[in-house]
Amino acid sequence: MSLPDYEAQVIKAQSGFYALRTHDGSTITARVRGKLKHKPKDSTIVAVGDRVRWEPCPEGGFSIVEVLPRERALCRLKPLASGRGTRRWDRQGYLREKEQVIIANPDQVVFVLACAQPEPRLRLLDRLLVGAERQNIPALICVNKIDLLSEAEVRQRFAVYTDIGYQVLTTSARSGAGVEILRTHLKDKLTALVGPSGAGKTSLLNALEPGLGRRVKSVSDATGKGRHTTTVTEMIPLAVGGWVADTPGIRALALFDLEPEEIDAYFPDIVPYVPHCAFSDCRHHAEPGCAVLAALEEGRINQHRYESYIRLHEEHQKLADMYWWGIDEE
Repeated sequence: MSLPDYEAQVIKAQSGFYALRTHDGSTITARVRGKLKHKPKDSTIVAVGDRVRWEPCPEGGFSIVEVLPRERALCRLKPLASGRGTRRWDRQGYLREKEQVIIANPDQVVFVLACAQPEPRLRLLDRLLVGAERQNIPALICVNKIDLLSEAEVRQRFAVYTDIGYQVLTTSARSGAGVEILRTHLKDKLTALVGPSGAGKTSLLNALEPGLGRRVKSVSDATGKGRHTTTVTEMIPLAVGGWVADTPGIRALALFDLEPEEIDAYFPDIVPYVPHCAFSDCRHHAEPGCAVLAALEEGRINQHRYESYIRLHEEHQKLADMYWWGIDEE
């Protein structure tokens, strides 16, 4: 993508410094100008993938002076050091949330999970898919480490997602199986690789780009969980064309600013039945005449996926109830 003079795309963000790819393909390092930095924000001010305007500083160096509107972004509730989201209440009783942009303006996102070591966290995958559906970001599922299980076992574990209509790619960074097919899906696109620690995102990158040599870590023997290798998001150019954004491993995902009434719209396996419910405000919990529950009983909706919907709905309904309780107390 060509960029006008003094426009650039953020390809790396670390400790307040941003690597920018300029219109001529060169890279400069910039910081956020004070006015932009101190403007009240409920979201990440500058994220990898953002298109920005920059200018030279009189004292030397470069400053980001404007962030252009994001076409779309994969986001989550900004986590605290404890791993919990930054949901809190101000003195007026209003809910205040901080949004963390994982990647801005992606053409697609590839959610990477290991089929084993560590065990795939399908609840997390469901949340990631909701985030992508909400932003209209095309999503692929990449099941890595297929050398650890039989083909039948891998297919069985992820059959629900192929049945829904998601494209599921299978790879092994160790053996190279499926890497070439994945490469063809990445060609000439800006793709975010997103998933939990230990799924093998960095190993896949090394397999996709021989000679890249990015550092990897093994899964912890004590906990069976992945250990972080990537600590910052960075866009990496591909020899076939396009860019891949390698993102830090995600251990938890709380979705930002999500109304409970809209959640069913982001489950493509549930949404076809919603218009047929007896009540327009049906929550699909235990209401009479619920077409979603009928489809669940008939096996047309997967039990695991339905439970993921219920958990998300209950979580955000509780937040909505707390929010309105705070307003009523004023």
